[in-house]
Amino acid sequence: MPTKGLVERLSGGEDVLIAEGYLFEFERRGYLKAGSFVPEVVLDYPERVRELHEEFVHAGSDVVQAFTYYGHREKLRLIGKEHLLEKLNVDALKIARDVADRTDTLMAGNICNTTLYQKDKPELIEQSEAMFKEQIEWAVANGADCIIAETFFEYAEAELALESIKKYGQGVPAIVNMAAPSIGTMCDGVPFDIGCKKLEDRGAAVVGLNCVRGPTSILPEIRKIRQMCKGPIAALPVPYRTTLEQPMMQSLIDPDTNKMAFPENLPAFQCSRYQIREFAKECKEIGVEVVGLCCGNASHYMREIAEVYGRKPPASKYSTDMSLHYMYGNKANFSTYYTQDHKQQFYPTS
Repeated sequence: MPTKGLVERLSGGEDVLIAEGYLFEFERRGYLKAGSFVPEVVLDYPERVRELHEEFVHAGSDVVQAFTYYGHREKLRLIGKEHLLEKLNVDALKIARDVADRTDTLMAGNICNTTLYQKDKPELIEQSEAMFKEQIEWAVANGADCIIAETFFEYAEAELALESIKKYGQGVPAIVNMAAPSIGTMCDGVPFDIGCKKLEDRGAAVVGLNCVRGPTSILPEIRKIRQMCKGPIAALPVPYRTTLEQPMMQSLIDPDTNKMAFPENLPAFQCSRYQIREFAKECKEIGVEVVGLCCGNASHYMREIAEVYGRKPPASKYSTDMSLHYMYGNKANFSTYYTQDHKQQFYPTS
């Protein structure tokens, strides 16, 4: 188990970095189907999951998040594999627990939007709570240090998730992150900052926003949340170049096709490392204590965030040092094969 828990770290003035984005990264690597987005890779290629956990920790993540996002009953039913629900969840939790134990990091259970919740339909609310309950109980039974509840488009579903963690989680602290749609409020009309404040008042250890919005379009809302909430807040955007006019990754239009870029053409909108570095700097200035990235995340991005937050993870050993490059480095290291004239052809000074 970790030497310090989530609440202890935050109350002691520490920041917590979280690498998310497993769905998109495994889709990119060819181990997950876009569309259904079910984490079958946990069952089919468990070592790949273990390796990505280790890779994210190597890059600076303080949290190993069990890959149970969209591993819930409704998603498994969609692909006809509901009978594998418990095995997928337990296997994912055990893999995450093992990596966390070996790296002195926190292991987080994970629940998310149920895809069926509707606030005016009691039977769907009941089904949603039942789905939360089983995943929460599996997380607790397998040693989760905290539970991340995330990507809720309606405040009411986020509140139900938090209440379920309080009811079934045996005191495990909750991080509750909502997704910010382009309409400017949650889909049930609750402003983002007000929703976060209500969740904080109801006992969430951390509140904030994750997914759908990129750094440019999420930061204005994070600033409002920081002003509204007294406790720790979280910011975990997608690393795509969203704008205030196209604030969600689902809003982005591919100029080559004039069609929605989500999901296959999102790489055309990928943020640069410099943009992620600037995002992390702004988060630090705002006072965001829990920071990371969601769909589209990769280890080189997490290293940027970690270094801005004053860390030197193992991956920092390999941070860029262009002074050592044979063509673009300083004169002492510049290859004698290339003259300065040759160098200017590759890297002009003006």
